[in-house]
Amino acid sequence: MDANDHESGTNPSDGMADGVVIELMPSQLAKVSLDGTHQVTVHLGHPVQRNYIRVLVGDRVRVALMPADKTRGRIVGKL
Repeated sequence: MDANDHESGTNPSDGMADGVVIELMPSQLAKVSLDGTHQVTVHLGHPVQRNYIRVLVGDRVRVALMPADKTRGRIVGKL
């Protein structure tokens, strides 16, 4: 499996998913809609913070879901 296998937007084997930012919250938190039905609360991952990437409502992002709690995760990049 390589990096181009994420075409469908979700890959349960590695905990990655693609979604759209629907709400920005304080403390660098955001709500992201996955597949239009699931919503997860996410924070900005280190690569996003380190490069000063600004995330706005409506942006498509790649999210790494937490293994223990699938309603939380972190943004690892913009699409």
